[in-house]
Amino acid sequence: MTKTFALPPLEKLIEEFLPTINYYANRYAFLGQPVLSKEDLVSAGVIGLIEAYKRYDPSKKVKFRTYAEIRIKGAILDEIRKLDIIPRSVRDKANELEETIRELYNKKGEMPETEEIAEALGLSVDEYYKLLENLKGIQFVDLENLKQHYPDYDEDVLVNLVASNEDVERDYILKDLVERLERALEYLSEKERLVLALYYHEGLTMKEVAKVLGYTESRISQIHNQAIMKLRAILKQD
Repeated sequence: MTKTFALPPLEKLIEEFLPTINYYANRYAFLGQPVLSKEDLVSAGVIGLIEAYKRYDPSKKVKFRTYAEIRIKGAILDEIRKLDIIPRSVRDKANELEETIRELYNKKGEMPETEEIAEALGLSVDEYYKLLENLKGIQFVDLENLKQHYPDYDEDVLVNLVASNEDVERDYILKDLVERLERALEYLSEKERLVLALYYHEGLTMKEVAKVLGYTESRISQIHNQAIMKLRAILKQD
């Protein structure tokens, strides 16, 4: 693809983007542990940057930095997904959990409490928390989610839609997703919404969220994963 302007040499770009790559590697390190190290995720991020360098199309009116950051983040998350870190037994349990939450919600007309979910699964609260902790890697909002909802769009189109500030089609698609998400968020507890806000909106790591809220990192991970499962349960029937 012919570029209308010259990007800096790739070596220089890698040096410039290393802090960004390190940021995302730190941010998602908890999803890959103990199979993937931070260095593995940094390597994946560098590959994402190289892909961005090769594929960047300035005619889309998306800044290279914006496009590159989406590619870096996507490459790191893809590296985690590739290994299928979650065992099949845990994945099956996650599907059971999601279905249980949905059934309890439909029965009660409101989101179930932790104890009710655990009881419905035939688990003690401690066993339920253990299950939640094992759900590392269960994601909610990412390109895969977009692909499922909008199968007519290939990955490059979706990346550009997410990155662009001027695309009317992006505004329509993301407006729909945001509206559905906002409705679903109303079903979460205040604590769950706060954890999601600090992690996704403020960009804090799990460790930083734990420090802010005065919990252990493990507890924050449990709250985060329960919130994600509740959102998945609600959104799939929205």
